[in-house]
Amino acid sequence: MSDLREAAMSSKAWPFEEARRILKRYETKPPEKGYVLFETGYGPSGLPHIGTFGEVARTTMIRRAFELISDIPTRLICFSDDMDGMRKVPENVPNQNLLQANLQRPLTTVPDPFEQYESFGHHNNAMLRRFLDTFGFQYDFISATDFYKSGQFDEILLRCVEKYDDLMAIMLKSLRDERAQTYSIFLPIHPETGRVLYVPIKHVDAANGTITFDDDDGEEHTLPVTGGNVKLQWKPDFGARWAALGVDFEMYGKDHSTNTPIYDGICRALGARAPEHFTYELFLDDTGQKISKSRGNGLSIDEWLTYAASESLSYFMYQKPKTAKRLWWDVIPKAVDEYHQQLRAYVDQDAKARLANPVWHIHGGDVPESRMLVPFSMLLNLASAAGAENKDSMWGFIKRYAPDASPATNPDMDAAAGYAVRYYNDFVKPTKSFRAPTDQERAAMQDLAQRLRDYDGAVADEALQTLVFAVGKEHGFENLRDWFRALYEVLLGQSQGPRFGGFIALYGVTETAALIDRGLAGAL
Repeated sequence: MSDLREAAMSSKAWPFEEARRILKRYETKPPEKGYVLFETGYGPSGLPHIGTFGEVARTTMIRRAFELISDIPTRLICFSDDMDGMRKVPENVPNQNLLQANLQRPLTTVPDPFEQYESFGHHNNAMLRRFLDTFGFQYDFISATDFYKSGQFDEILLRCVEKYDDLMAIMLKSLRDERAQTYSIFLPIHPETGRVLYVPIKHVDAANGTITFDDDDGEEHTLPVTGGNVKLQWKPDFGARWAALGVDFEMYGKDHSTNTPIYDGICRALGARAPEHFTYELFLDDTGQKISKSRGNGLSIDEWLTYAASESLSYFMYQKPKTAKRLWWDVIPKAVDEYHQQLRAYVDQDAKARLANPVWHIHGGDVPESRMLVPFSMLLNLASAAGAENKDSMWGFIKRYAPDASPATNPDMDAAAGYAVRYYNDFVKPTKSFRAPTDQERAAMQDLAQRLRDYDGAVADEALQTLVFAVGKEHGFENLRDWFRALYEVLLGQSQGPRFGGFIALYGVTETAALIDRGLAGAL
């Protein structure tokens, strides 16, 4: 372990770089609270999306890295700002009129449009926790509603009253003049309607811990800031939460980065040390637009898990967190195959290389063996050529390629076969577009089909790939990429495909010859 820790202290993997920054906070003495606190925040105004998962996955990777380089205990909190008023109705939920009638009410008092939970906030919190539990994250969940109403936030709220002028000064510098005229860090919750009010505050009484305001009808109210009667605006809430909990690390998207000085300033004004931050780039949909909970663009966690195992999503999250990434259906096969490539590489790596391998961070050092005998991309092409409707039909080809394999001994292979059939039928099959070959391509494919019928060599990827190369060269393809593209477009109905030698070995030599015949006859 000491050798591994020593390697971790110099590792350039980004989770270790972040972990070392956190460790520097406690160079002189350990935290008084007894642990280092990691936090992720979640706004449950809509159904959770993959970006939310990404925050927890990446924070967990940093937490694991920290636990390797330090003996200080750690804790991860997932904090839901479910006391926030619902400002708009999400487009991707039922009962829109019901939600419209409850605008500006705290999310935990808005009826659940799915009619499954106590409120819309409770529903979305349950969705989030189910998603996180699917991935085995170790975390403590905190609801803002419980945090405010139980009194756990009272001490900080009273300090906000005492430091009101200082906190307002921090906020007003960031606001336009018109907004500044009516702004307050406090949002009272109307004692009768239950709505979160965005109204000017007439008086702040530090001695009694109360605020006074007029509601939208001009009626004056005085409320204590404690006990869930008042909530903080979201920017002050960010910094106040850090101060209340003693947060040491939180990451958030690039769209928050300009607010970092505000969050830090609020936290420090309340007498606490600001945490370390990590700003990640945003996830984009297929058109390059930022994914959004309210719009429902981009992929959900359930959608990814319909087509691939959870580890592939964790792998996607590990890669280049400071680079904007397109998050759409076509990234799934690549993520699956690269994840298994890293698993296979891990076996022969030294300690330094292992700590730089994404799979160490995905599995916290307890890295499994890959039993994936065939790349996912190859399975998609097999499903295409075989017209597979279920994974059982795929196993007939897989067992011929790897006779000792079985669903029992290769469960990840078995799961991948099922995912591949599903992905093929939903995304590949509808977009397939076969074309007729040119005269040059037809002659080459006829030659290849005949050579395959006459073939008596080893049914191995490289030997068959060499055969395909030789045919392309002999038929005058100056750029062999054009030859392989022709095979894909004529036989598989797509412009890209697998190493064709590997495909032949998997699909079968005589079966590939017959596939070529059907392609040349226009029967595909």
